[in-house]
Amino acid sequence: MNRTRRSFIQGGALALAGTGAAFLFPMELLATVRKKVAPNDRINVGLVGCNGMGFSDLTSMLKISETYIIALCDVDENVLRAKTAELGKAGIKKPKWYTDYRELLANKDIDVVIIGTPDHWHCLQLTDALQAGKDVYCEKPIANSIEEANIMKRFVETSDRMVQIGQWQRSQPHFVDAINFVHSGKLGEIRLAKAWAYQGWMQPVPILADTAVPSGVDYNMWLGPAPMRPFNANRFHFNFRWFWDYAGGLMTDWGVHLIDYALYGMKAGTPKSVMALGGKFAYPDDASETPDTLQTVYEYDGFSILWEHATGIDGGNYGRNHGIAFIGNKGTLVLDRGGWEVIPENIFKGWGKKPGKRMEAIPLQSNKGNGLDLHTINFIEAVKSRDASALHAPIEVGYDAALVSHMGNVAFKTGNRIYWDGEKGAFKEEAANEFTKSTYHNGWKLPNL
Repeated sequence: MNRTRRSFIQGGALALAGTGAAFLFPMELLATVRKKVAPNDRINVGLVGCNGMGFSDLTSMLKISETYIIALCDVDENVLRAKTAELGKAGIKKPKWYTDYRELLANKDIDVVIIGTPDHWHCLQLTDALQAGKDVYCEKPIANSIEEANIMKRFVETSDRMVQIGQWQRSQPHFVDAINFVHSGKLGEIRLAKAWAYQGWMQPVPILADTAVPSGVDYNMWLGPAPMRPFNANRFHFNFRWFWDYAGGLMTDWGVHLIDYALYGMKAGTPKSVMALGGKFAYPDDASETPDTLQTVYEYDGFSILWEHATGIDGGNYGRNHGIAFIGNKGTLVLDRGGWEVIPENIFKGWGKKPGKRMEAIPLQSNKGNGLDLHTINFIEAVKSRDASALHAPIEVGYDAALVSHMGNVAFKTGNRIYWDGEKGAFKEEAANEFTKSTYHNGWKLPNL
């Protein structure tokens, strides 16, 4: 592709990134965005897991005219049919359908694979995609256990493939600006970073009876390495997040996004210790397994990181239902998807006297640009340049956030304060280490190099 054409395509995509419409982008509009690209300049994409964020990732990527979707893989034929119809609105012809992702990976024409499946599938699908020679955009969290995260990191580090993790806030301009301010030292010594998600929209998961597998669903392939259980609608599609077999609840859903930025701002790795308290306090009798209320404290040298989540209420810190706060001796920076601001600390001058300010307040710096679109642009540019150092969310970013998030869930399951041995890469308590492992079922094997 010549430089003029590349600049035009990238510029058009960047302009769209400012519209804030990545997650609900009309397919009819996509048809007007895409330009004709010579066959030799095309990047062929296969999507595995076509619901939810998987399709949002694909829609975002298709705003880049060089990308062509040629394959869809999903265990639910109803989803394949619906998403193919959506693509048709953009003038995109029907991609080839698969229900077994391994058959998609065997398609030599596919350059890039998007993994949008439930968490319990990510490890197998990422490692298999790398061995098939594909570049990969993998949804977060990278894994459903610490053991899987370790395996995935090793596979990526021994591969020459481009791997971007779907922690798209790493490409969101105002998030980047906020962290640059944190790193400037203007907040003074930071003693605590808070991250939280209070999700008032989340209602109880109703108790439902097991049923026959719906028509068009390959349920055995949906389960994959998870334990065999009768089909239950609660464990299928969106609500899989609230069951330990497949995911880690809000801790690894919202938590990965927000804890990632707490770690980034504090330049932090693994903590010295972790403790977590919570449970099913909002909806104690609903069908979900993961805690709907949780507070987790991570100990570091000189500071702590606190994670909080709660379902059914929006009353989060600083009037925000989600966010990250960096609490320094001079002021506090508060950051969420809407923007960031700095709240100065007062200088105490005596009772009854007007306090001074330790720093200037910074009013809300609003969100600019579309993080998801910028994230997929960044990935495709790395695919073209073969420069992994340019990726905004490489495997290390996904690994660190997943590791720390899973540590919180391990602490919750043990009910104890647990201590991490950085040299061994394991907890000092053997009982805690049992919760870091993965047991695969139904004939599936944990990948190994």
